[in-house]
Amino acid sequence: MLEAAFRGGKRYWILLGVWGSLILMGLYAWSLQFTQGLTVTGMSQDVTWGIYIAQFTFLVGVAASAVMVVLPYYLHSHKDFGRMVILGEGLAIAAVIMCMLFIFVDMGQPTRVTNVLLHPTLNSMMFWDMMALGGYLALNVVIGMVTFDAEAKQAPPPKWIKPVIILSIPWAVSIHTVTAFLYSGLEARSFWMTAILAPRFLASAFSSGPSLLIILALILRRFTKFDPGEKAIRSLALIVAYAMVVNVFFVSVEFFTAIYSDMPHHVHSFEYLYLGLHGHDSLVPWMWTGAALTIICVTLLLIPKIRNNLKVLGFICAGVIAAIWIEKGVGMVVTGFVPNPLGRITDYSPSGVEVAVTVGVYAIGFMMLTLIYKIVVNVRERMLAA
Repeated sequence: MLEAAFRGGKRYWILLGVWGSLILMGLYAWSLQFTQGLTVTGMSQDVTWGIYIAQFTFLVGVAASAVMVVLPYYLHSHKDFGRMVILGEGLAIAAVIMCMLFIFVDMGQPTRVTNVLLHPTLNSMMFWDMMALGGYLALNVVIGMVTFDAEAKQAPPPKWIKPVIILSIPWAVSIHTVTAFLYSGLEARSFWMTAILAPRFLASAFSSGPSLLIILALILRRFTKFDPGEKAIRSLALIVAYAMVVNVFFVSVEFFTAIYSDMPHHVHSFEYLYLGLHGHDSLVPWMWTGAALTIICVTLLLIPKIRNNLKVLGFICAGVIAAIWIEKGVGMVVTGFVPNPLGRITDYSPSGVEVAVTVGVYAIGFMMLTLIYKIVVNVRERMLAA
């Protein structure tokens, strides 16, 4: 079945060539970081987490979103998701690997990653986050391989896989919950120290992840003979609509708590994000762009006629992904450090090395996703022809 990944047309090999070139660029940039240290990044003593951890946070949500097709299909027999499940599993595998790579590059020296495993600290949320991600990756690999192999052989999956699938559902929720605890457990960072952070992360995850899955499904419909199903795509769009509404509500609650309480250490972070603080306003254009995208996308998703129009749904989903990426991948991480506990404001912007490494990690993930989906498409096309 793996040989199916090496059968494709000219466009397929060009795409792999693009991913490969970006991976080489990322490896070169990482080699500079490895030899010169994190001084080549835009991070500092005040802002110790930057674009790497921001992408890790965003992608954990993408990985967790696989549960939105697994749960309806396996627990509620929603058969419309039958052809979509393997796509969700593949996306989860690629997203988790990217998450792990972003932790790897953020730690600077590779030996620091092994230290987390060789010398575990049980009260460390980073340790539990790595365990949760590793377990979720293993679950998705086993589930994806076993169920798809059974489908390729046109045989029912073995009975033992059902408990594993059920286990993966709460595990998917746990990976983003533990990630939220990683932030909210830091008492010196008032912007993150909120009990609603975990539910907020999950709501945003169930918005961005299914949105990306919809876009991938639409691409497969357009360029291959494999159709994940129009009804499944529309059902996912409805999930995105509900999740975005919940996410907006949670963010509004955060605003109310900070502004109504008028506690400076809470208000200053939101001022820095949306108004600028003491002349520091580098994130303001980003956040207002994200807010505008959120309002537009939520409005369009709540109109059934527009939401069910597959010609515009892809653009709406791209807007949702951009809005969530700005919220979690730009504003969430950096603002936790601004101002610092002593009131000092230190702006952060990623260096060229950080951007190149980030692009390289994404290229690795999308290379894996391309190979996985190629196997799925080739096997499904062969089954249709038989």
